[in-house]
Amino acid sequence: MSMDSVNKTMYIPLYAKAFVSKKGLFLEDKKAEEIWQREGFDVGRKSRSKWLAYYLGMRSAVFDEWLRLQMRSYPDAVVIHVGCGLDSRICRVGEQGHLWYDVDFDEVISERKKYYSETDLYHMIVGDARDSIWLETIPSSSHVIVVMEGVSMYVPTLDMRALIERISKRFDSMSMLVDVYTTLGAKMSKIKNPIKEVGVQTVYGVDSPSEYITGEVECVCVHSITPTKYVDMLRGMEKFVFKTLYAGNLSKKLYQLYEYKKV
Repeated sequence: MSMDSVNKTMYIPLYAKAFVSKKGLFLEDKKAEEIWQREGFDVGRKSRSKWLAYYLGMRSAVFDEWLRLQMRSYPDAVVIHVGCGLDSRICRVGEQGHLWYDVDFDEVISERKKYYSETDLYHMIVGDARDSIWLETIPSSSHVIVVMEGVSMYVPTLDMRALIERISKRFDSMSMLVDVYTTLGAKMSKIKNPIKEVGVQTVYGVDSPSEYITGEVECVCVHSITPTKYVDMLRGMEKFVFKTLYAGNLSKKLYQLYEYKKV
């Protein structure tokens, strides 16, 4: 059975990370380069946009930086990467002694296992953000670190809220980073977005971090997806165009990055 449209979106950030890594920008991702060179998955013209690649590369670098900090702060935490796709975050950031779970749909995990191997600390499990069955396979701990990159826009708001609540109830404390479309961003995606090239028709957006909050969870920070230090790695006209179109006020009206905690 072929992958559905949402699963196919995993090739878009894979291309982006291979592209920026090869150019020596934002992050080093030799695994993405290796997989892309080996497979050369068929993605559309919009998905190969250098501007999108820069944006997604910066986004992943921000997630990596945040995760490293959390792992240093919580040496005994469990790490859960929901909607991992073919992302090589486990290689870029490393286990550092943490128990780490990459979670995604059955078809995605089957594809992923062609390129990654499990260890005593690293595991790949089948799971859907809209249910909690897979959470039962993860041992509880005093703290959990959750990353959801490029996932929330495919999950209805009520399901996202329920997922955060289920995770927070299972662990004593939680740190979570999730990128989101705003409602305007979700509407705009119907006009011009590379995910349409793989058949995605429905996406979701929220206009406040409080729409995901439940119980003891609170939003503690709204992060920049395009920090100045990464934008400054670009040069000349590329820097000007990116700063104007992808890192300006319009971008912030379409896309946000929220950090949640349960303490």
